[in-house]
Amino acid sequence: MTSTTESLRLAVSGTYSSGKTTTTEALSRWVNLPRTQARTMRELLPEAIPGKALEDCSPSELFQLGIMRLTERVAREAAMEGSWVSDGSSLHEWVYGKARLQAGINPNDGVLLRNAKRLAMLPYRRFVEEVNDAFGAVAKRHAKKTYGTFIHLPVEFPLTPDGHRPVSEKFRRLSDELLIRTLRELEIPYHIVSGTIERRLERIAEIFDLQPVMPLTAAIEDAKKEVARLHRAIEHDAQVAALRRQTMPLYLRIKQHLST
Repeated sequence: MTSTTESLRLAVSGTYSSGKTTTTEALSRWVNLPRTQARTMRELLPEAIPGKALEDCSPSELFQLGIMRLTERVAREAAMEGSWVSDGSSLHEWVYGKARLQAGINPNDGVLLRNAKRLAMLPYRRFVEEVNDAFGAVAKRHAKKTYGTFIHLPVEFPLTPDGHRPVSEKFRRLSDELLIRTLRELEIPYHIVSGTIERRLERIAEIFDLQPVMPLTAAIEDAKKEVARLHRAIEHDAQVAALRRQTMPLYLRIKQHLST
């Protein structure tokens, strides 16, 4: 599959709406490379914290989701043999938490609610940062041990306009910068691959000497259909939670945040 005798353990990196899932799904089909991933936080949410929207989660609840996602990712990667590609990496769970400490738990909150949350968080901020850094140390050790190389997808595409993700452009920029900085810190080889999905896939295949087993256009079309199916599967719960949040008075939202 590759020009080397070693197995290819490839992680595809990038922040929200950078195209990781479509890229890895299409790559897996195009060159017959097994793919692994962890469920998203929105997929884990109904199981971990039923009835709550992701943007309403407290720091401790987001940390719980991050641990669940990391343990699921590690278990799935451990079951892989030979060469494989991962949608994201262990670094992502930590990076997203780190970026939220800077951009706000929900970067889309209005000024009043964001400031109220920041004040409520102030007495615990140092402890939360220390816990997040300890979590980061675990994520970094796993990344260093597990992934042979990274493909990093920069922020090129607009955010998916579903309205149910606690993400902003500032959050995406912070996450992207931290991912690159961490890869350099860990001295893990990485390649930044940009452009259209077609150009990205062609470049990845060129870097690792991967041989196609089906037409590129067909692989991309099938990948986009699968990604759309996955998004539809989790969209209903997100819409219900968002509607509940919109009808909740501001003081109750603040009270809910303080009580979790």
